[in-house]
Amino acid sequence: MVLSNSALPLLLVTPHCFMDDFIGRLAKAELHLHLEGTVEPETLWELALRHRSQLGAAGRDAISQLYSTSGFSSFLQAFKTICEHLREPEDYETVAYEALRKLAQQNVRYAEITLSVGVILWKREEPAVAFEGVQEACRRAQQDFGIRTQWIFDAVRQFGAEKAMEVARHAARLRDRGVVAFGIGGDERNGPAELFREVFAFAHGEGLRITVHAGETAGPESIWSALRTLRADRIGHGLTAIQDPRLVDYLAEHQIPVEICLSSNVRTCCVTDIAQHPLRQYFDRGLAVSLHTDDPALFATDLNREYLLARDVFGFTNDELKRLARNSFEAAFVNADEKQSLLTAVADAE
Repeated sequence: MVLSNSALPLLLVTPHCFMDDFIGRLAKAELHLHLEGTVEPETLWELALRHRSQLGAAGRDAISQLYSTSGFSSFLQAFKTICEHLREPEDYETVAYEALRKLAQQNVRYAEITLSVGVILWKREEPAVAFEGVQEACRRAQQDFGIRTQWIFDAVRQFGAEKAMEVARHAARLRDRGVVAFGIGGDERNGPAELFREVFAFAHGEGLRITVHAGETAGPESIWSALRTLRADRIGHGLTAIQDPRLVDYLAEHQIPVEICLSSNVRTCCVTDIAQHPLRQYFDRGLAVSLHTDDPALFATDLNREYLLARDVFGFTNDELKRLARNSFEAAFVNADEKQSLLTAVADAE
C-alpha cells in the first residue's frame, strides 16, 4: 500500500480501536520527542486562557489554524507560539505528565524527551525552574504508569554558539537530576556545525551524550559535520543521507542510530510523498533506524501510528517492527543492565 501525501492524514487519525494489536503490545522507546510538540490544542487553549494571552482572545479557531501546519516555516511558528504559553513550572508539569500518560498508553517503557532550553532562555526564563515542573511530572508518571524518563536539553542553531553554550552549561548542572544529553536543532543552513565545535566539546567533557538534528532540511554534508565536528551519538532525521552512498555505508558500518520521524518529515514538507521516505532503504541497508514522533500534537500522530505507517506503507513485517523497537532501546542513553531489561520486554511481544 502506497499513500500519497494528501492521503496521509486519513491514516493518521485512525482510531485506536483499529490499531494493530501487535503494535499496541510492542514495548518501545521514544527518543525523538519535543515536549512542546506534545501540547494538544485543548491544552494550549487552557494555557492561553490561564495566561490571558492574545491567542486566548482570538478564540479556538485561531488555535485550530495554528495546528493545521504545513511546511517547515509554519511548523516553527506554531512551535514558537506553544513555547510562549509555557511560563510556569506548573505549565511544564501539566504538559509533561500528559505526554507521559499518552506514551504509557502506547506501551512506551522508556522516553528521552527534549526540552527546548534555548527557547526558554530566549524567553528570559530560568531553565532550572521550568525543569522543576517536568521532574515532578516524571516522578508522578513513573509512580502511576511505570514509565521512566530522561531529558535532552536542546539549543537552537540560529541563536548562535554563545546561546548554545548557555544551554550546554545548564544541561551539565542538571546531569544528576535526569538530564542525559545535549542536542541542537533549528535551521541547519543558518547554523552549521562548525560554529558549535567548542560547545559540543564542552558537553562531551561534562559527560553528556550528544544528539544532533541533521539532514532534515540540509544535505548529507550536514550529517557528516554532525558526526565529525560535533561527534554525535545519534542523528535526528538523517533524511538526506540517502543522497550519499558513502555516508549510508558509514552509518551502517558504525551502527550510528538514526531517529526516523515519518509524519514529521511529510508535514514539514521535507519529503513530498511518504513513499519517497528512505526508511525502507535505510533498514534494508542495515542502518540502526528507529521510529519516533518529533512533535506528535502538531503532526496528528503518535508512536503506534508511526509503526503502523512502517507496516502499511513500507511493508514492515512483525519481526521487522520488533527490530525497530529493539533499535530504539539499543540507541537509548541507559546503562547495559537497564538496556537488557528493556530489550527483554520487546522479546515478549508475539
